[in-house]
Amino acid sequence: MFTKERESTTAMVKHNYFLCIFLLFCFPALPTELVETLQKIKPSVVAIGISNPTGSPRIRLIGSGFVVSPGNRVVTNYHVIANPLDESKLEQYVVLSGHGIVFKVHPIKQQKHAPAFDLALLTIAEQLPALAVSREPLIAEGSPVAFTGFPITQVLGLYPATHSGIIAAQTPIAIPVDNARNLQASVLRQLDKPYLVYQLDAVAYPGNSGSPLYRPDNGEVIGIINQVYIKTSREAVLSDPSGISYAIPSQHLLDLMQQTD
Repeated sequence: MFTKERESTTAMVKHNYFLCIFLLFCFPALPTELVETLQKIKPSVVAIGISNPTGSPRIRLIGSGFVVSPGNRVVTNYHVIANPLDESKLEQYVVLSGHGIVFKVHPIKQQKHAPAFDLALLTIAEQLPALAVSREPLIAEGSPVAFTGFPITQVLGLYPATHSGIIAAQTPIAIPVDNARNLQASVLRQLDKPYLVYQLDAVAYPGNSGSPLYRPDNGEVIGIINQVYIKTSREAVLSDPSGISYAIPSQHLLDLMQQTD
């Protein structure tokens, strides 16, 4: 009797041991990978701001971006830099690299736009660490993803934050605009033939526009965060986020990067 109980106990211990080993190797992999991946992601994430030499503050942060090859090009959303600025106040869009209170301001030397895909490619003078951009057409639903940027940028400052989730769906696009006059003819034509974007089960906030969406295991960029679903009002998005965000697939960024000047 004692022998049978001991054998049963031994078998149960072995079963639990192998179960623990299985869980150890399967489930903690994603967080561990993301911790390591962030070390190469964060130096390439930048903020987008509006410089006003006579204003207070002199630089107003409005969105996020990231650096791509060859190191002097920055990706962000078109809607982040689409509004006309006040030339009488010497306002201009700028790129900010760095962290916290230690940062550098980069004037924008050149711009390329793809309004129909809500993308902008900004050229600066300095070379910064660049992220690799995926050439895969679309990533499968259910795939784990992460994005890093500057949520609520003007309040929280240059402290990059990372959010993670999964690709919840591939869904037709709806281009965000501030008002009707920003609906360009090219955008309207594109909406007649909507393309697919990633719907994410992840929380993004104002300021995250332009953040890189990437694979947690290797940091390869698969998309660009461009909007968040608002349940009630823009004012309530901070206190009551929907947890549903959207990103433009990287294939459209590659097309813009390959365009000749």
